[in-house]
Amino acid sequence: MRDALLDKRIMVSGAARGLGRSIAEAAANQGARLVITDILSDELENTATTLRNRGVEVEHLLIDQGDPESIEQGFTQIASNGPLDGLVNNAAIATQVGGKTLEEYDLDLWDRVMRVNVRGLWLTTRAAAPLLAKSPAGRIVNVASDTALWGAPLLMAYVASKGAVISMTRSMARELGDREICVNAIAPGLTHCEATEYVPEERYQTYQQGRALKREQHPADIDGTVVFLLSDSAGFITGQLIPINGGFVCR
Repeated sequence: MRDALLDKRIMVSGAARGLGRSIAEAAANQGARLVITDILSDELENTATTLRNRGVEVEHLLIDQGDPESIEQGFTQIASNGPLDGLVNNAAIATQVGGKTLEEYDLDLWDRVMRVNVRGLWLTTRAAAPLLAKSPAGRIVNVASDTALWGAPLLMAYVASKGAVISMTRSMARELGDREICVNAIAPGLTHCEATEYVPEERYQTYQQGRALKREQHPADIDGTVVFLLSDSAGFITGQLIPINGGFVCR
């Protein structure tokens, strides 16, 4: 695809680094105008500056997906600049949430993961929906995880939150279909990027050996699918989940 997102205004949450930044860059490569958000101020500024130096039109906003007021304030500014054509719900808590059994998980950690990964995604989508409805081809791509497909151990809150994202995607697709908004989800496998630097090397090896394609997974392995789901070519695909994990989980 060339210029698959030409002049489309695409929002990517959690875009300061890692997968979110890679998705934003891929969308820019296809002609998109970007709205990028994150809670990491320095990294977000760096990403925005890098993209602008390439000639990309970029708005960047600090939004804490765990804070309803922050989401509301952010979308007031986003709405003032016009409608959206696409939303990538990528922001989530993934670091320092694993390594505990279901008996060891504490309530504060569980609630924090659900507040950001589940409630925050819902509130972001709720705020974005009126802006997407103004587009002739509104698109939402929710970033889930293949951990919810195979039941990764010692990661209960994260797995539960990403399972919720998959279920929410189907419900959102039915609720927003009347407004011609397509809603789909992707389920990446363990991906080498800044957000997963904490993962022990043996976990990477387990994934790599269990894949049909026995190599590391990188953000670039995911970008193309997201761009496709945001494009006009995906106009009759909604409510679907696409695992992107080199065949670690086959569905």
